[in-house]
Amino acid sequence: MTQLSVNLNKIALLRNSRGRDFPNVVDFAEKFIALGVQGITIHPRPDARHATAQDAYDLKAALRSHPGVELNIEGYPTEDFLALVETVKPDQCTLVPDEPGQLTSDHGWDFSQHAAFLDTVLARIHAAGVRSSVFLDPDTDQVQRAANSSAQRIELYTEGYASAYETASAKAVLANYREAADLARSLGLGVNAGHDLDLTNLPDFLTIPGILEVSIGHVLTVECIERGMDSVIKAYLSICSQNPAI
Repeated sequence: MTQLSVNLNKIALLRNSRGRDFPNVVDFAEKFIALGVQGITIHPRPDARHATAQDAYDLKAALRSHPGVELNIEGYPTEDFLALVETVKPDQCTLVPDEPGQLTSDHGWDFSQHAAFLDTVLARIHAAGVRSSVFLDPDTDQVQRAANSSAQRIELYTEGYASAYETASAKAVLANYREAADLARSLGLGVNAGHDLDLTNLPDFLTIPGILEVSIGHVLTVECIERGMDSVIKAYLSICSQNPAI
């Protein structure tokens, strides 16, 4: 089944807005884990506007009590970010091509421009014993280029799918993602996905077989406020359990 990794950035953002450690990020990680999620994600940006480096250390320590629950740290590979990954040693590091101060992730890597840079970064991540994933648009050329690198997984950037959902182009867009995912798997890459997935659009997306992990935070947090954590996480886990095997 597809693993559900909950992104805690919005919990961290709420905490930071009041200048004290409430809500506590580790406490919320524990709540989500108790409900059955298989992963925790954070994206510490240079301005520390939500998740911070300290959150990475705290979550790594907390997850030692939860074997089988993975920590995924995502972000742009600055020297500070790479040093954090090398020290914390999360289960997975997802490389995202965000500019400093960028509001949110909005595109995947272009291997035609950044292959040499990414090869150096990926070598450092693997030397630390951390599994790598690279944020990628559903572009078969980029998938092929990623497979020629040492990346172990890709994370398909799914805003395009979410934006097209329930529009006239929805089937064609989903087919594009399916083609990219199928090619990635055929080339030996694991496939993750994330960005703007929610309880409404996730079931159709997970008709694509073999999606290893979805990372969901912003909408999931809103859904938890509206419907309650227990109900929302049960619904997500039920959807993830239906992903076709390969």
